[in-house]
Amino acid sequence: MRLLLVRHPRPEVDPGLCYGRSDVPVDAEETLRVGATLPAGLPTWSSPLQRCASLARVLNPPQLRFDARLAEMDFGAWELRSWNDIPRMEVDAWAADLLHYHPGGGESVLAVARRVAAFLHDLYQEGHAEVLVICHAGTMRLLRALHTGLPLEAAALEAARTPHRIAYGEILALDS
Repeated sequence: MRLLLVRHPRPEVDPGLCYGRSDVPVDAEETLRVGATLPAGLPTWSSPLQRCASLARVLNPPQLRFDARLAEMDFGAWELRSWNDIPRMEVDAWAADLLHYHPGGGESVLAVARRVAAFLHDLYQEGHAEVLVICHAGTMRLLRALHTGLPLEAAALEAARTPHRIAYGEILALDS
């Protein structure tokens, strides 16, 4: 199976803001621009958050499914706060226990990895040759690590330790 992972367009939030699971909008023109770069006619799965869902709807694929397991990590009380305003000791506690710490009381990386792995397992069962998945940078890093066959905890750590360098609208192709 070929997975084409697409990061959503740039959201309309202030730079430096933690917005994980928050449902923030994207610019309509930017969404159309990104949509014009994507292949048409593929079965498509999308995070239900509007920064992904708006792009999925623009594509008007023959098969479109929204799946909450593709949503970005929930940062709890950190959501919509400036990263600079989050106490350093909380960020350090997260860095010291990437798998199990619940930043802001939200989800742990391991919890996110479990739901993303369940999505990927179900997707593989469908037997498509090629699919488009519109999601978030964190989800993309997890999907990439899981696609290599790493065990769940190792994939979660790999994804969490991978530097964030996925651009808005970027396509990442994973081949089996």
